[in-house]
Parts: sequence; C-alpha cells; structure tokens
Amino acid sequence: MKKLPSIAALLLGLAFITFGLNYFLKFMPAGGPTEAGSAKALFFGAIVPTGFLAFIKVLEITGGILVALPKTRNIGLLILGPIVLNIIAINIFIIGGGAVFQPPVIVISVLSAYLLFTAKNKFLGLLGD
Repeated sequence: MKKLPSIAALLLGLAFITFGLNYFLKFMPAGGPTEAGSAKALFFGAIVPTGFLAFIKVLEITGGILVALPKTRNIGLLILGPIVLNIIAINIFIIGGGAVFQPPVIVISVLSAYLLFTAKNKFLGLLGD
C-alpha cells in the first residue's frame, strides 16, 4: 500500500509533464475546432496571445516534475492544486456539457485528490492552529 502514492504521483507528474511539454513541442494533436464567438474560443483567444497559457504550462511542467519526486511531492501539489481546480472549472463553466466527465479530467482530479488525502497531515499545518 505504501507504493500506491508513489505510483499515483508518477502518473500525475507524467500527465502534467506530457501536456505541458505538448504546448511547446506540439507532439500530440490539439483539441477539435472551436465555434467562433463561443465562450471557449473567447476564453482561449484571451489567454493564449497574452502568454498566460505558456506561464501555466511552465508551472504544469515544474509541478509535474516536483510531484514525481518523493522529497518535493508536496511542493508540487501546492503548485498543481490551483491548476487542477482551474481545469475542472474551465471544463464545467467554459467548455460545458459533459466535458467535465472526460477521462483525463477525471484521472487528474482523482490522482490529485488521492495524493492530497495521503499527505493531509502535512497540509493541515498550512491552515494554522
């Protein structure tokens, strides 16, 4: 049972490293066409040209590396936590429909929640007394 968090961390780290690097190296095809004027097109039309998405992708790569390494796993979770919440929020509010139930979103959410749960005693100290 002690190996399960390490496996989950490696999978989560690999996912974020892969998707983060894909933004820069383009080794996997991007999502399908977006209807002009849709919320998704407007949202990504605003964050891509400004460089904000590139900044997020650098954080994904950094967080993925840190999560994969046992000694820095919790720092990686602190970096990836807000990103995971934003992935869920974008899928619910911007993309809509059944997008939140897509396998990558579910896997990333479950792995993150599991790792946070396994290290809950370390994170509770952040909340104070």
